[in-house]
This record gives sequence, structure tokens and C-alpha cells, in this order.
Amino acid sequence: MIPDPATTVRIPRAIWALGFVSLLMDVSSELIHSLLPVFMATTLGISVLVIGLIEGAAEATALLVKVFSGALSDYWGKRKPLTVLGYGLGALSKPLFALAGGAGLVVFARLIDRVGKGIRGAPRDALIADIAPAEIRGAAFGLRQALDTVGALLGPLLAVALMLAWANDFRAVFWVASIPAFLAVALLFFGVREPAGTSKEKCVNPIRRENLRRLPRAYWWVVVIGAMFTLARFSEAFLVLRAQQGGLPLALTPLVLIAMNVIFALSAYPFGKLSDSMSHSQLLGWGLLVLIAADVALANADHWSALWLGIGLWGLHLGMTQGLLATMVAATAPVDLRGTAYGFFNLVSGVSLLFASALAGLLWDRFGSATTFVGGAVISIAALVVIVLRGMRKKSA
Repeated sequence: MIPDPATTVRIPRAIWALGFVSLLMDVSSELIHSLLPVFMATTLGISVLVIGLIEGAAEATALLVKVFSGALSDYWGKRKPLTVLGYGLGALSKPLFALAGGAGLVVFARLIDRVGKGIRGAPRDALIADIAPAEIRGAAFGLRQALDTVGALLGPLLAVALMLAWANDFRAVFWVASIPAFLAVALLFFGVREPAGTSKEKCVNPIRRENLRRLPRAYWWVVVIGAMFTLARFSEAFLVLRAQQGGLPLALTPLVLIAMNVIFALSAYPFGKLSDSMSHSQLLGWGLLVLIAADVALANADHWSALWLGIGLWGLHLGMTQGLLATMVAATAPVDLRGTAYGFFNLVSGVSLLFASALAGLLWDRFGSATTFVGGAVISIAALVVIVLRGMRKKSA
């Protein structure tokens, strides 16, 4: 659950503001993204393989850009200007979806939106790590993730209401999505102040070899396990398509992301807080077990109960692991290299996501939807084995 700000006095106000910025932008983004896979498949006639490639390329673009924005924030010694730029690009992309008359502009808008996400991601996470005291860093990341996910819940819910009210008028819904996006930029600009002293810790060049050598082995372990998580967890567009395949009406397909994000929002803060007092590797292992269960349920979703169970478990595993991985990066990277550390973490994850989404689409087209989720379960099991073996090695050392 999301805590009451009046009783959580240790979490700085800037963290709450950043959380609500994420909430507003996610309302905007999910208004569009909850409808976009179906829009591309039904209105534009794009194959599932191509949708997978588009989704993978869009998300990978965001993650690849993070390495440069993160390093620049370390070099500059400032996080907020790049964060504002990233959210601003995201807001400017939203009207393009409404104006699109074909696949070309949709893809262009998607990429611009994701470039904005890439620019803001690493500096924003580094800014949270700079602001939050170390002893509540997991709770701070969990709080931002929880508020972000509330937005991801409200966006599809609003999409369902507007689609029903406006007779499946995709473009009218896309116009509405512009409003919360620009509100998010305004809140960030006026409501968040960068902590004093950050610029004094900047590097001459954070991606020089001698600086990269300062990133410890524990950090690179987080990078590797994060990449394996990304391989196992492809785009949520496949959850939407799985539900539509099961007979969910067109206007109700955003309910998939609504259900997933209810669980995600309710679990993100409690598990973020738990990560401040529990072994990170153990919590990652439990998250993988939940993801395996989700894949098994979705692979065998011949009945609506299995479908919605799989969607709910998918949301639970996100709540258990998303904020945790960000916390682990902050805990293992030097303070003056945090932006760069988040950037490289997301660079590797971006490559993994592109491959994962393309593979998921290929398996779906060639062998059927169930095979896509079986493949995700196999990769999850491999990641779990790696975590267990590393834990056994540390105990024996």
C-alpha cells in the first residue's frame, strides 16, 4: 500500500513530488500504450512479430539513451535539467499519436516518447538516490514505483471509459493523453529542487576507463542479473494480445494493464521497504518464482481464471523486483558515478529487451502464444539457478 505522507516524515517531499510526476506521465503514457498494440494490429493490420519488434525497439531505445544521459548527469553534476528535458519530450510526443494517419508516424511518436523516457530515466533515479537517506532508499524507490504504477493503473482505466463513451475513437483518446503529460512537466519544473552540493561531486569524464574500473564487481553482478530478468520479462503488449486472443472485447483490453498495475501498485512500496531489511538476492529469487508461476498460468490460459491469475502474478513480480533492482544499483555504485551506473545497467537491459520482445513475437507467430510464455518461464528458471549458485558460492567462500 502507499503510505500516508503525513506519517512517513522521513521520506523527503521531493521524492513525493517525483512520484507524482511519474504518476501523471504514466496516466498519459498508458492511455496510449494500453490501446496501441490493438490499434496497430486491428486498425493498421500489423503482424504480431512486427509489433514485437516495434515494442522492443521503442523500449530498447529508451534504455540505450539512458547510458548517455546518466553519464552526462555525472559529468555536469546536475540531474534535474536532463530529467525535465526527458519528461518534456515525452509530453511533446503525445499529440503525434492523435495526428497519426498511418504506421510511420505512430512508430516515430513511439520512438520520440521512448527517447524522452531514456533521457530522464537514469538522471531521475540518480536524483532519487541523491535525495533519499541510505537507510530508507529502498522505501523511496518503492514509493516512486508505487505512485508511477498508480498512474499506470489510472491510464488504462480512463482509456476503457473513453473508448466506451466515444465508440472506440482511438485518436480522441490519444488527444486527452496530452493533458496529464504537460501537467507532469510543470510539477517537475516547479516542485522539485536539486539537492545542494551535487555539482561538487561531478567527474571530469565519468566514462573514462579509470572511472569505469571504480564500478565494483557487485555492481556488474546487478547488471547481469538485471539483463536476465529483462530476457524473461518481455513487453506487456503480449499480455494484452493474449487477453484479446481469449475473447476480451476490444474496448475492454486495457483492463489487462489495469489488473496488472493494481497488484503492482499495492506491492511496490511494501516490497521496497522490505528490501531495506532483507537479503536482496533472496527477494530477487522469490520474484523469479512468482514470474515463473505467471508464465505457467498464461501458457495454460484456456480459462479466464488462469489468464487473470497470470496477469495478477505478473504484476506481483514487478512489485517485488522493479524498485529492488534500482536500489541494488544505488547500493553498489560510487556516489559520483550513479548516473553512469544506471545508464550502463539500462544499456544492457535495453539490448536484452529488444531481443526478448523479438523472440517473444517470433515464438508467438511460429508456434503459438503458449510457447511465448513457456520460453519466458525457461529463462526465469535459468536466472533463478544463477542466483542460487551465487548464493551457495558466497556461503562457501
